[in-house]
Amino acid sequence: MTTINAATYPIHFDEKAYNELTSLISKKNYSSIFILVDDNTLEHCYPRFMQLFATDKPIEVIQIDAGEIHKNIETCMGVWNVMTELGADRKSLLITLGGGVITDLGGFVASTFKRGIDFVNIPTTLLSMVDASVGGKTGVDLGVLKNQIGVFANPEMIVIDAEYLHTVSTREIRSGTAEIIKYGMTHDIRLFNEIKDNDQVNIVDLIHRSIEIKNEVVLEDPKEQDIRKVLNWGHTIGHGVESYFLENPKKEALTHGEAIAIGMVCEAYLSSEILGFPEEKVSEIKEAIIKIYGKIAIEKNDFKAILELMKHDKKNVAGEINFVLLKDYEDFKINCKASEELIKKSLAFYNA
Repeated sequence: MTTINAATYPIHFDEKAYNELTSLISKKNYSSIFILVDDNTLEHCYPRFMQLFATDKPIEVIQIDAGEIHKNIETCMGVWNVMTELGADRKSLLITLGGGVITDLGGFVASTFKRGIDFVNIPTTLLSMVDASVGGKTGVDLGVLKNQIGVFANPEMIVIDAEYLHTVSTREIRSGTAEIIKYGMTHDIRLFNEIKDNDQVNIVDLIHRSIEIKNEVVLEDPKEQDIRKVLNWGHTIGHGVESYFLENPKKEALTHGEAIAIGMVCEAYLSSEILGFPEEKVSEIKEAIIKIYGKIAIEKNDFKAILELMKHDKKNVAGEINFVLLKDYEDFKINCKASEELIKKSLAFYNA
């Protein structure tokens, strides 16, 4: 697959990407290299990485616990302390080897350590390949509130190696597929059609196009002042659902993609009510999402708590919840408002 050039960094693909990484390290003459992993990527991904990566620089591996519940400032403090103890300086490089938690948290750690050191993202899950690692967003959660603390900071390079997808579960692949569906509905309907019409889709073929779309949007609006908000299609309600299921001991935590999939169904309903998005397409979205992700029980008693969590969404201004909604596939509008009653109706629609 051909290299995609972002604003200040390249996105390289397949095994040749490791040669580019070696060249970068040689050119920038880093003093030391730190590799951030979690329990899973240390076991399943690190051996492949070391097989393909060559350097004479000293390497230190820093391991954190896997999972969204560890994506917080306490984990960052642990990593900063270890880097300090191991003698990291402003000429050190941090390589993130993992999924969305590792790339988000690792980028934030690097961009704030000694006021900023270089980092390289090597995403190992579908979600992090097509979304989390690309676009310069870094950060951590504040309690159950998603990505409340962070900065915009670009990596020096991104390495996309689809072989790492063999190390993740089918559920994680489905989770990442939700972001590809998002790009399909907002920018290239072929992606959505490919997924909904085929039981056995070759996800690898869709990765490059998904990254192209995200990169095009980010190049136009790097700091999410305007058009980049479209990348939050399904995320306003989806993040509320994800946070609620994470904090409620009576609920089983959802993956990010499972929650965003629910959000897309609800926001398709809002799109129909507010912008006239065709009802048959709302039904098409709901049917496809439930076929792929199954049906998650969201009780009427859950609606109020989900709504409260949505009020912390980063797109909100002056306490008003802002949505990205569809007029049609590939035709969207940002900064849309919806009443609390209508939001509850959208959750009821998903439930029905």
